[in-house]
Amino acid sequence: MHRAQLVELYARGLGVIEEARIEFGPGFNVLTGETGAGKTLLLGALELCLGGEASSSRYAVGAETRAVALFTLNDDQEIHFARESSPAGRLRASLDGAPSSAELLRRRARDVIVIHGQHDSLALKSRQEVLGIIDIAGNVRTDDLNDIRREISSLLSERAAWGGDAASRERERDYLAFQCRELDSANLSDPHELTAVLDELTRLSALRDAHDELLYVIDELDGDSDQAVLSRLAHVIARLPRAAGVDDLRDDLSEVLERARADVHELTARAQPDQLDPENIALLEARASQLQQVARKYGGSIQAALDQFEELSTRVEELNSAHDRLEALEARLGTLSEREVELAAAVRREREVAGHHLTQRVQGQLPRVALPHATLRFNVDGDDGSEVQILFTPNPGWPEGPLQEMASGGELSRVLLALSLETAHDDVVAVFDEVDAGVGGQVAQQIGECLREVGASQQVIAVTHLASVAAKAAHHFVIEKSVSHGATRTTVREVTGDDRVREVARMLAGDAISDEAHALARRLLESVS
Repeated sequence: MHRAQLVELYARGLGVIEEARIEFGPGFNVLTGETGAGKTLLLGALELCLGGEASSSRYAVGAETRAVALFTLNDDQEIHFARESSPAGRLRASLDGAPSSAELLRRRARDVIVIHGQHDSLALKSRQEVLGIIDIAGNVRTDDLNDIRREISSLLSERAAWGGDAASRERERDYLAFQCRELDSANLSDPHELTAVLDELTRLSALRDAHDELLYVIDELDGDSDQAVLSRLAHVIARLPRAAGVDDLRDDLSEVLERARADVHELTARAQPDQLDPENIALLEARASQLQQVARKYGGSIQAALDQFEELSTRVEELNSAHDRLEALEARLGTLSEREVELAAAVRREREVAGHHLTQRVQGQLPRVALPHATLRFNVDGDDGSEVQILFTPNPGWPEGPLQEMASGGELSRVLLALSLETAHDDVVAVFDEVDAGVGGQVAQQIGECLREVGASQQVIAVTHLASVAAKAAHHFVIEKSVSHGATRTTVREVTGDDRVREVARMLAGDAISDEAHALARRLLESVS
């Protein structure tokens, strides 16, 4: 049993598929059926529940759409991928029954399945995937190189936290020292000083504007004139007769008079010219301007500036004390960088050897997949050989180029089949969509043999129109379309025995199955078993 296996695919409400369920088996599984029966929709259902883009027309998503794929890993672990339409008309994703996202489904699917389509391949979408193929094929180990690179990255992060290289640290230290001097010269201590200074300036400004009025009020209340308010009040209170039963009121009025004279005295003190000393006001204005500038530059308030002053001072002390540690760090970085160059060169050599051997092996498989005149090469570049690509040319004398640019849809599928023959492993499922398009006869039989051979190493699921390919499969599923009461429906069933013979015969001769086609179908199936 393969370590990774697609056990079941369920689809509902996708185009002509009202409801379909397929229970796949190990080895080579094949899907057949008449054109338009829904084979592409079934693969669309698979891609959809693995996080595929729902906007693609191949999915025919509707209000009742639901697609579920069940995988097993190592016989004891199950993974459920699902997408279904919500009441709002959007597709919801779930992974192992829990709400998820299409992106998470795609990432998880990369670990268990690879889908080879005629115009696309999940296996070759990124350079990293091709690199993985080379490393596995050549048993290239990069653990030591990866460890050193992680340590270098960690040391570079530490050095950056200390201010970078020596020149960068010196620039940072000079700038921080300048900021500390600026804050220190501001002589900050009270976080509320700016508010107090502004309040005092507001008071003095109001006092200056009202000074003449204050002097007038003071003179009117208690000036030298006999007509001053308090003088007249004193004269009036003095005329109150004694022993007339109003002595208590006379005393109260006298107290009011004394309090009024005390308030006038305080008013006179506050209105003194020395309170409005222009030099004092200028000093307050200068201090307010300085404090406002510091606040704007260092966080918006005096408290923020005080906090930054403490942080900057601490940072300057750290930079001053980091010299010994940074010298050791720079020395370690130098040693590691030299070792990284050595290991990267060694890994590149291993990848070049692996790429060369894999090139020869896959090149040897190309005739088996109807590409006898094509050439293929794994090109390895970069310090550590990680810049890789597959170069391809379909015919002698043609310039080579990246595989996915140079190969047609059918050629790409067959190249991937040749690659699978040399790199198949049982921890992923391989899906081939019409890998046999455009071929027939003996070549089709060879492709069938290749798919069966890959199926011995990993589970394979393929869509085909060719009987000689379908006959090589261990499990055969037929997609059938029927029209009832004006509605088109698709069903899926596994065929065995005589049912399978009839399906292979149909693929050979069409609907008018002859005795010869029936006999040939039986011979094809018997030649495999």
